[in-house]
Amino acid sequence: MTTTAAAPAPIRPAGYALLRAGPAAFLIHRRAALVAALLTLVLAAGCVGYLSLGEHVVAPGEVIQVVRGRPSPDGLVVGALRLPRLCVGLLAGAAFGVAGALLQTVARNPLASPDIIGITQGASACTVAALTFGIGSYAVLPYLSVAGGLLAAALVYVFAWRGGLHATRFVLIGIGFAVALRSVTQLFLTKGDYLVAQKAQVWMVGSLNGRGWAEAVPLAWALLVLVPCVLWAARAQRTVSMDDDTATALGVRLGRTRLGLATLGVLLAALATGATGPVDFVALLAPQIARRLTRTAQIPLLCSALLGACVVVLGDLPARMLFAPTELPVGVLTAAIGAPYLIHLLVRGHSGRRRAAGGSA
Repeated sequence: MTTTAAAPAPIRPAGYALLRAGPAAFLIHRRAALVAALLTLVLAAGCVGYLSLGEHVVAPGEVIQVVRGRPSPDGLVVGALRLPRLCVGLLAGAAFGVAGALLQTVARNPLASPDIIGITQGASACTVAALTFGIGSYAVLPYLSVAGGLLAAALVYVFAWRGGLHATRFVLIGIGFAVALRSVTQLFLTKGDYLVAQKAQVWMVGSLNGRGWAEAVPLAWALLVLVPCVLWAARAQRTVSMDDDTATALGVRLGRTRLGLATLGVLLAALATGATGPVDFVALLAPQIARRLTRTAQIPLLCSALLGACVVVLGDLPARMLFAPTELPVGVLTAAIGAPYLIHLLVRGHSGRRRAAGGSA
């Protein structure tokens, strides 16, 4: 009589749960899954509040009826004015969150955000040049934004590469390009028509005012096309987070993987910038908060996307209501939150270096 040994159970790291879907099995981080579920609930409640509140308050029940496509006397306010703007905010916020997570993973630095290292400044310079001198229509501005972001990222990558991609050098060179590109943008504003330059100045702050389905639909399709790339990135970032020697020993092509992750992050940031303008600090805040909430080794992409969407949507709601009927750009609110956090990161990094120096002495 022969017996067959049972197949060994897959190794399950601490804090992970095994999820089976037919023949496939997936490891799910328990805390990250819980945080993602809670963020989804917060975002859903924020969306209902976003569609309900304003100069004309709509009951949440009526909001749900409009979203479900049923006729309602509030269909114009909710369905035609607020819902398209909400969709742009959700998509752009999610794109900013994932873009920041990918770039911070590649650079291994919490300061490696698209609005810090020159990517959104490149997108802004290209877009503002087109707006100021009437080179392109509003329909092609998102494409110009993507081109400007990619060009700025390529320049930063080329100048930062010296036999490898050093995190500190990458961030410092990116900050230098950000300052230079911001100066170029200001030059375009001073040389162009006054009224057009004024519109460009508002766009540079980052705003959802006037955004509709014309911006939401192309952005949604672009992000849908990039979903397989994001799924690949969620797996690839695990190897990039390792030290170089370990990753190389495992056969990982670090140069190509980092370039792929960085390119995807730049694309997402440039697409979001083209739709809303450069909404500052969303890509800086969302990944770091997501990592602290989940306590994972890598920055969780799903939680970063949900937090980015929450920051933009919940930031645009008071921007619409604080000084009604005048609307503030959402970038003003996100900058007011993100600037102190940036100072905190810089002070914490300086204190860490001082403690390390004291310990070595």
